[in-house]
Amino acid sequence: MTVNRTYPDEPAGTFPRPSRTITDKEGREIQIRATEPDDRDALVEMYTAFDPSDRAQGIPPVKEYAIDNWLDTVLAEDCLNVIAWDGEEAVGHSMLVPDNADAYELAIFVLHTYQGAGIGTELLKTLLGHVQEHDIETVWLTVERWNEPAIELYKKVGFEVCGAESFEIEMSIRLR
Repeated sequence: MTVNRTYPDEPAGTFPRPSRTITDKEGREIQIRATEPDDRDALVEMYTAFDPSDRAQGIPPVKEYAIDNWLDTVLAEDCLNVIAWDGEEAVGHSMLVPDNADAYELAIFVLHTYQGAGIGTELLKTLLGHVQEHDIETVWLTVERWNEPAIELYKKVGFEVCGAESFEIEMSIRLR
């Protein structure tokens, strides 16, 4: 499969590695770390509670059985995952899933009640730092063109627009 995706010429820089603790804009101590085998149930709970208006491009799924099946894919051994925790509760999840062109597709989700507190930015940076610990050079994503907060977040950490469809923008970043 030939993909005509473009990537920036220069690497974006260095990002923080997991595990780390941040204080969000609400004063909450949030731990951000790579996934562990026992995290699946907490992720199912998080996605079951996910606000339907925050779903994009059909993910995360709505029904619990569909969430569980989807997690089989995104928690597979060839994927990279980072979770944001408020105590014992998963409140954010970012992931990289390999595509068929030697790159990785990124997705990120933060519970509605935790959005706007800086968790998404730190979760994304920590995922990219986790990626830099592995042999991954390029990452891409798609975002709905009206999702301006997400687009600004991606640009802030170094993603560049590399394509546009009628309702989506494709962005990419080079990490090494």
